[in-house]
Amino acid sequence: MTTDSGCDLQRDQAGRLRHLLTLEGLSRDELSHLLDLAQFYVRFPGELPARDQSLWGRTVANLFFEPSTRTRVSFELAARRLGADVVNLDLHSSSRVKGETVLDTIYTLQAMQVDVFVMRDAEPGLPAYVAQSVAAHVSVLNAGEAHVSHPTQGLLDVLTIRQRKGDVSGLSVAIVGDVSHSRVARSTGRALLTLGVGELRLVSPSNLMPAPGELEGAARYTTLAEGIRDADVIMALRIQHERMSASDALDKESFYREWGISTENLRHARPDAIVMHPGPMNRGVEITSEVADGPQSVIRQQVTNGVAVRMAVLATIVRNVQERNVEAGRRAG
Repeated sequence: MTTDSGCDLQRDQAGRLRHLLTLEGLSRDELSHLLDLAQFYVRFPGELPARDQSLWGRTVANLFFEPSTRTRVSFELAARRLGADVVNLDLHSSSRVKGETVLDTIYTLQAMQVDVFVMRDAEPGLPAYVAQSVAAHVSVLNAGEAHVSHPTQGLLDVLTIRQRKGDVSGLSVAIVGDVSHSRVARSTGRALLTLGVGELRLVSPSNLMPAPGELEGAARYTTLAEGIRDADVIMALRIQHERMSASDALDKESFYREWGISTENLRHARPDAIVMHPGPMNRGVEITSEVADGPQSVIRQQVTNGVAVRMAVLATIVRNVQERNVEAGRRAG
């Protein structure tokens, strides 16, 4: 299986996005287009959700082989609000538990005329591997790939920052906690760097920092107070115990004392700093309830933006595939 990030693989021959596997390689204009379209789909609490028929007649299959609440539900809502038929499959309801290969599962669903596969899996490289193997009219969207990438989460995080703070170019954004195991940190950090963030800070114990060379251009801090000093945005990350060996396991109480985002240490940041978390939260470990539910928190706004971002991605990808099919038909005729 390839472990290629999918930068080149996700485009068609005309350079259009056919899959969304990673935010690596996307230009500032491409990111801005997706964010602008997502903002078009955003609705305030209490308003009727945005709907159109961009995916009418299409079928979207959500293949979630890792646990998920926010991402899975928001992809389902996004597809349905765009008029698609939706199939949900998890590990326990899939024939993978009987030994069927991933590709055989994909080919089975493809034979049922599935147009878009939304995939989450713990195995690095799987979305790119599947994208190499599907039919020409089928798209693959990465909904969370091991510790490697979570592109739609990166987009919704940046959309939330943009809504509250405007242009990211003058901002200091601190990503705090278990950065080394975090696909969110990699995707959100990559989007911010591409969009020209003022300063991206990785704030973590040294043993939870990503490898040298990853997220090049980000500053690295190994003390919380220094890392969030005068920051405009703080994103707390969950400790990814499921990706750690037993020898690397962390004591939750010790982690909270040194790295938990509390009202007291939030004073090191700017007074108008916003606090983010991709979820699920471990309250009292990486963030206190007082902060998570407080006036500086935009965590629920992130969740709202998740549906809008996934609508924008689905609409863009399907439109690009339709354009390719029209062009192919003209050439054939």
